[in-house]
Amino acid sequence: MRRQNRLKSLSWAAIALGMSYSAYSQTSLKSAYQKDFLIGTALGTSHIEERNETANQLIKREFNAITAENIMKSEVIHPEWNRYNFGLADKFVEYGQKNNMYIVGHTLVWHSQLPRFVSKINSPDSVRLFMTEHIKTVAGRYAGKINSWDVVNEALNEDGTLRKSVFLNKLGEGYLKEAFELVAKADPKAALYYNDYNIEQPAKRKGAIELIKKLQASGTKIDGVGIQGHWSINTLNLKVIEDAIVEFSQLGIKIAFTELDLTVLPNPWDLRGADVNQNFEGSPKMNPYTTGLPDSVQVTLAQKYEDLFKLFLKHKDKISRVTFWGVNDGHSWLNGFPIRGRTNYPLLFDREFKPKLAYKSVLELKAAK
Repeated sequence: MRRQNRLKSLSWAAIALGMSYSAYSQTSLKSAYQKDFLIGTALGTSHIEERNETANQLIKREFNAITAENIMKSEVIHPEWNRYNFGLADKFVEYGQKNNMYIVGHTLVWHSQLPRFVSKINSPDSVRLFMTEHIKTVAGRYAGKINSWDVVNEALNEDGTLRKSVFLNKLGEGYLKEAFELVAKADPKAALYYNDYNIEQPAKRKGAIELIKKLQASGTKIDGVGIQGHWSINTLNLKVIEDAIVEFSQLGIKIAFTELDLTVLPNPWDLRGADVNQNFEGSPKMNPYTTGLPDSVQVTLAQKYEDLFKLFLKHKDKISRVTFWGVNDGHSWLNGFPIRGRTNYPLLFDREFKPKLAYKSVLELKAAK
């Protein structure tokens, strides 16, 4: 109760007056955590093209790592068999370079957001050729410029078994090893990660550990695992997250939290994770905060982020990066998932790029030390 009262008192006046974050923060996320781990964000097209100067200044001030939210996914960067769109990806890399940021390529092998022509491929040899040429071309183009790649994304089912994707169906389990080896050859200096959601959960975690151990046993380079971190303020389970940090670190790899956001909205049918193929019809009960987030929910969100970052700091020797999946609430994909048209508030900055109470709570963890 004492902590809740303290959080309620934090910066409500500043937020109510519409003060910018720089008006009451003398530091930034990246500087506060510079000795602990990288603090990142996902960039959309508008950020890469620097269309909004307020957003641009916030990104440069607060974050020292960037991930390509969508523009490096294969349907965007490789829409036709013999055609690639490198324009936005080039700008993304240039943005990171000129701002001295850690650059994450996302993602090379994923069953979702594939170019349309892939669904028409029937031959295993042709699927292998697509995967091989895609990796060689994309990873090769940015060799030495990308700091880490999410090589394979979301290859597991919730029970820890391998997802029946086009890659598994046509190439078998060996596609995982092939993918990592192709990237290691194309971009030998980059750190290579396996990335997935819900892999902090015991069954799926077990599958991810088995996947990583098999790659390691075969001599395949894998440097880390990305736990996405699409969680809810209503069901956040710190114990399973800590268990996952400990168990993955025992494999001798680094852990990144790659797509962090905390939904504040009801979760239909107890949906977990980030399977973008799911969608649900909405109702007013599923979209309760259309005119703004109540103070009580702001406090809860701040408490959950504080608890989470306390855990991250406890295990900072094992964690390489914490990346928020979006710059501000208006940018978040959770406004459209799993129910379209909702108003969500899962990040540290509001729709006007002003800091929320959660931002203050994350910063104050370092100020108190």
